[in-house]
Amino acid sequence: MRLPSLIQGNRERSFPGALLGPNSVEVFPRRVRYGNTWSETIAVTGYPRQVKPGWLQPLLAYRGAADVALHIEPLPSQLAADRLKRQLARLESTRRMDARHSKLSDPTLEAAAEDVADLAGRLARGEDRLFRVGLYVTVRADSEDDLAQAVANVRSLASSMLLDLRPVTFRALQGFTSTLPVGVDALKLRRVFDTTALATTFPFSSTEIELTGGVLVGRNAESGSLIFSDRFALENHNQVVLAQSGQGKSYLAKLMALRSLFRGVDVLVVDPENEYARLAAAVGGTVVKLGPSEAAINALDLPRATGEDALTEGALFCHALCSTLLRGTTPEERAVLDRAILAAYEAKGITTDPRSHARPAPVLGDVVGSLGESAVERSLAMRLRPFVAGSHKGLFDRATTVKPEGHLVVFSLRGIPDEPKEIRSAAVLTALDAIWRQVRSGERKPRIVVVDEAWLLLGEESAARFLARLAKSARKYWCGLTTVTQDVGDVLSSDLGQAVLTNSSTQVLLRQSAQAIPALSQAFQLSDGERSYLQTCDQGRGLFCAGTERAALHVVASPQEHELVTSDPAELSALEAKS
Repeated sequence: MRLPSLIQGNRERSFPGALLGPNSVEVFPRRVRYGNTWSETIAVTGYPRQVKPGWLQPLLAYRGAADVALHIEPLPSQLAADRLKRQLARLESTRRMDARHSKLSDPTLEAAAEDVADLAGRLARGEDRLFRVGLYVTVRADSEDDLAQAVANVRSLASSMLLDLRPVTFRALQGFTSTLPVGVDALKLRRVFDTTALATTFPFSSTEIELTGGVLVGRNAESGSLIFSDRFALENHNQVVLAQSGQGKSYLAKLMALRSLFRGVDVLVVDPENEYARLAAAVGGTVVKLGPSEAAINALDLPRATGEDALTEGALFCHALCSTLLRGTTPEERAVLDRAILAAYEAKGITTDPRSHARPAPVLGDVVGSLGESAVERSLAMRLRPFVAGSHKGLFDRATTVKPEGHLVVFSLRGIPDEPKEIRSAAVLTALDAIWRQVRSGERKPRIVVVDEAWLLLGEESAARFLARLAKSARKYWCGLTTVTQDVGDVLSSDLGQAVLTNSSTQVLLRQSAQAIPALSQAFQLSDGERSYLQTCDQGRGLFCAGTERAALHVVASPQEHELVTSDPAELSALEAKS
């Protein structure tokens, strides 16, 4: 393999066999032409006195064709200390000379002396280090006229950032080389930075979402910076993900769950389509497959560590489950049902005495068996009979067969029939109750509860009420609820859905249908540009809202992460064939 030679001067040479470069390079005092492209390099020689993290982002996000190179070389501590000592001596000598000649003090000199003295102290204590830093920008264009305009635009941008730029006259080739991705600084036009100042130039700091720590969500679609989110640092820990079907909402939820696990956060998932099984297998999680012939969770199990209130809470949840199965109950039916539930517990020897709560709990069939012979009781028994003696007996009339414990617990609902609808809603409600018991009674640690396809719950009043309660109370137990749904109307059209939304400090809006935009616009106060963006953005893109901050989001994943979280049928088929 032959490499093209780079030649100096206003001359040109051709390289017809070159494989890794243009056929020719022509070098001028300030510019370089290679092929049909012109380029000019500018060095940054002056910096603002005070900056904040991400201050370099406007230059890094410049929309024109430009390469920005930041060269960093650490200075040995002893050499840095000696240089600071000499610099401090010069400044102090100048101050004393001015005082001896009765000159007014120079504010710039005073500020410089204070900075050097402070830096020398931090260096001596090991709190800081010094670095030589060179910052160069190579601007590219297709013609000399276009290049001149592009350079003027970069200079204007730099001036607004209080940066001083200088052309590298007669060193154009060295400037061009210094901005190539080869790590060579041929210009060596450097300034000395301390650790704190250098950290502010980090190229992926986000100025739009100013959150520290947390997990990586994706990139800013406009500036290219990284967006991090620490949901446990916000006023509440809940998150809502709204998107059209196929726009990556479950992909994002799985990706965030995986990255949260690396930070020691436990994750519990309600998974309607068994999409999280591969992720759970990869990280050693637990998959609870609910179904008539699969695992079962007894809805009448009493929560742990709640004392005398455990019986009341168990009875109330049984009420919610029966209301979901029966699509609502009347006050008279609820009164009758309450007596039957308490009678079923009593028949098992369970009372308000906490010592009796360790005994085996009744099942739904025991409740039906406790109903009497009145017209209301016979009606309730007949309506509940299919769930305890019919084809759905395996779902609601069995003792708990699995302990949902671990750092990742997935409640898979694929084995639950889609029809009738109340069966699936009741199964989701049962899984949520098991999760809530673990959140309340388990070890105190950060947790995330993910409810995928939440429209299944929001369509049923009792189930939606339970979800709203979880959204309001999760923060007290160091827990955050992630609600994922494609049916925006279910969230925005009901009071309970609105409660889930208003109690979520983080909202992610991926691509939306035109029909959902008016309601979303009103709920989130979207601008015209945001409305247009949500209707036209690509898959995996949208708006990320954290508190009062917003940014255009592009969800990104590594190849290894992508294999674990993708649900694309073609990709899954290819992965299965590979394995």
